[in-house]
Amino acid sequence: MNIEHLKLFIRVATTSNISQAGKALDLSPAVASAHINKLEDTLGVRLIHRTTRKVSLTEEGQDFLPHAEEVIATFEAAKASVGVGSITPRGTLRVNAPASFGRMHLMPALKGFVKQYPDLTLDLRLSDSILDLVEGGFDIAIRDASLNDSSLVTRKLATDNRIICASPEYLAKCGEPTTPEALAAHQCLNLTGIDTWVFDTPNGQVSIKPSGNIRADNGEAVRDACVNGMGITMSSTWCVHQHLKRGELVQILADYPLVSNTAIWAVYPSSRLLAPKVRAFIDYFAEQFGQKPYWG
Repeated sequence: MNIEHLKLFIRVATTSNISQAGKALDLSPAVASAHINKLEDTLGVRLIHRTTRKVSLTEEGQDFLPHAEEVIATFEAAKASVGVGSITPRGTLRVNAPASFGRMHLMPALKGFVKQYPDLTLDLRLSDSILDLVEGGFDIAIRDASLNDSSLVTRKLATDNRIICASPEYLAKCGEPTTPEALAAHQCLNLTGIDTWVFDTPNGQVSIKPSGNIRADNGEAVRDACVNGMGITMSSTWCVHQHLKRGELVQILADYPLVSNTAIWAVYPSSRLLAPKVRAFIDYFAEQFGQKPYWG
């Protein structure tokens, strides 16, 4: 039985798409389909239901899947036992990441990653929309969020410290709020999807629904509007740390920290057969960002 055929079958089971599964293994759709056919012929059963839009496992395919995974896991363990597992990761690694975080922090750090793993090709999709890993055929995603999806495997890469900030120009013109409740009298700049700012106060948590006439779906756009004196905003320190250093923005309401359990996460569908290229990516960026990231 062909090991590569088994790897492809497992990938098809994850993505529900033969073309995407083949692409991840550097196979054309025609070759990937032929490999699945050969595996079915070898076993003498149909493993996959095929339609024009997607594929799904047959009952026999579902029964066969855990055995295929066990074979691959045993094979990888055998390779590692004789040193083969130390081979440099290669192939194509498909990554989804938030647009702003990806541009500001992932891209600058990729120079060292590519140098360390020259046989690896990176295919990045930078988007502030949450894309489905399986449907999109991604190996890994970077998320700046509070994660509740137990079907995904996660690893925390860095903390995400969020603050309230404004420009000196805005504060000189409109004054500085001294309590969360005072934000009601101010122009607030909102990031799409975040409708409530929750503060920790001596009297317990206080939830504020910020109001203003500007809302955007990109963190850098909201930050830039704040720098331009257009209002007060909540932002991650990874997005504003340089502007704070330059004095273009200042933190306000520091005595009322925001309540948030968000972090920078690496997210991937399964850890049972974690590909070397995925592990290399996660380990590299976990080390880059560290326990206390450079953005504070």
